[in-house]
Amino acid sequence: MKTFNSLIAAMAVCAAGLTTAQADDTFASLTYGQTSDKVRKSGLLQRNTGHLDADGIIGKDGTWGVRLGKLNDQGRYYMTYDNVSGDHSGLKLRQENLLGSYDLFYPVGDTTKLFGGASLGMTKLTQTSSGLSRDTDYGYAAGLQGGVIQQVTDNASVELGYRYLRSNASVEVSPHNEAKAGTLRLTSSAQTYLSANYRF
Repeated sequence: MKTFNSLIAAMAVCAAGLTTAQADDTFASLTYGQTSDKVRKSGLLQRNTGHLDADGIIGKDGTWGVRLGKLNDQGRYYMTYDNVSGDHSGLKLRQENLLGSYDLFYPVGDTTKLFGGASLGMTKLTQTSSGLSRDTDYGYAAGLQGGVIQQVTDNASVELGYRYLRSNASVEVSPHNEAKAGTLRLTSSAQTYLSANYRF
């Protein structure tokens, strides 16, 4: 519970940053991409499932997200919510991220700029496999992102980005009315995405 409260406090600080940042404009984004997760099996689950490829549960699965933040010519602050789900070998996971991020811009032309920054927040991992008891856990999410932004009009831009996050959320794998078969722990996720941004 202490860890969860610390994560909530960190998110509150990030949210406060959005309202106090000295930025010129507000922007909103819709994102779509592909996420691949690294998931570690417990020793118990390894013994119970043999050669299950846990990394394949969420592997290049479609990811939708929304962002809201503030930006100026030097950088941006923003909050992101995104979610992805996938299944493999009878196991199904859903991952949801709530992140506070900051990026710095580096112009490479009149309408093109590179960006790079860091993110901190929370991951919610849910195991929803058929025939298994549902389980949910929260963990930290921390990582880096970078990419390129292309201005289309004065207010609209498109973005190609990559984000890497570390996490520690874990869920139990337990058949209904049976003993626990083991645990799945999310260790990292990598996402390549496209974003449509609108500046107000």
